[in-house]
Amino acid sequence: MRWENLPESENVEDRRGDDGGRGGGGFGLPMGMGGGGLGIGTIVILGLIGWALDIDPRLLIGGAEMVTGGQQAAPPAQSQGRTGSPEDQMGKFVARVLGSTEVQWKDIFTKDGKSYRAPVLVLYNEVTNQACGGVAQAAMGPFYCPADRKIYLDTSFFREIERRFKGCDVGSKSCQFAQAYVIAHEVGHHVQNLLGILPKVQEAQRGLSKVEANQLQVRVELQADCFAGVWAHFSDQKWNLIEPGDVEAAMRTAAAIGDDKLQMQARGRVVPDSFTHGSSAQRQRWFDIGLKQGSVAACNTFRAATL
Repeated sequence: MRWENLPESENVEDRRGDDGGRGGGGFGLPMGMGGGGLGIGTIVILGLIGWALDIDPRLLIGGAEMVTGGQQAAPPAQSQGRTGSPEDQMGKFVARVLGSTEVQWKDIFTKDGKSYRAPVLVLYNEVTNQACGGVAQAAMGPFYCPADRKIYLDTSFFREIERRFKGCDVGSKSCQFAQAYVIAHEVGHHVQNLLGILPKVQEAQRGLSKVEANQLQVRVELQADCFAGVWAHFSDQKWNLIEPGDVEAAMRTAAAIGDDKLQMQARGRVVPDSFTHGSSAQRQRWFDIGLKQGSVAACNTFRAATL
């Protein structure tokens, strides 16, 4: 991945090394209907716990990102890190990926007569305060919180992609594109929030059964995967971003965190009605649609007859 020439974002809030958010106590997951903000890594942890203990994972994950009743609650006191472009290599990588999403989504919104307001990405180590209930913890994986329009990222999740989930070859440059896919997916949820998709889904879910709500949530997640593909499409056109092996690494990562693969690893069986993020094949397919077509309209998972 050729990321060195990407524009740097100033919307990175660096809380690494800040222990101001560590006094919350407890497990601190954004659970329940008032939670919100669960990301692509969260299902990995909570899903495995649920299936291992015969607990419905949805009871743990509380309906995933868009169930954001917590938006109406007063945010907890926030640890405030330095905002700007970090100086270290990983921080610069994250800032440049985020900067590229800002350029592409601003352009897409402008062409549609809309205004794009970029999210803030919070870098932290282990735990920090966040506005969607409780605290952010590394074990939750990256997530987007609609209440404060921030993405929370402990970059240790990138090591999990390489070593635990085998999403890419350890130490390979193509792993960087898989990491960028993770960031672009969370930015995709921010785009959904700005477009009013997340609030509409939240409202719709309240009148649905658990299975129906899960099915709607899968469409939300797959659309975010597709939006990540749209980012990759236009970024490659503008900056010649993609190198050989990059797309394959992103596809491997998408497959590694598919609901079917996680459930099979944890329980030896698959229960599609409990999916919240989509199967490995679905996640790969929708990222690929965004990558090849470069069209927001092509990412309308809510009207797709088949996922």
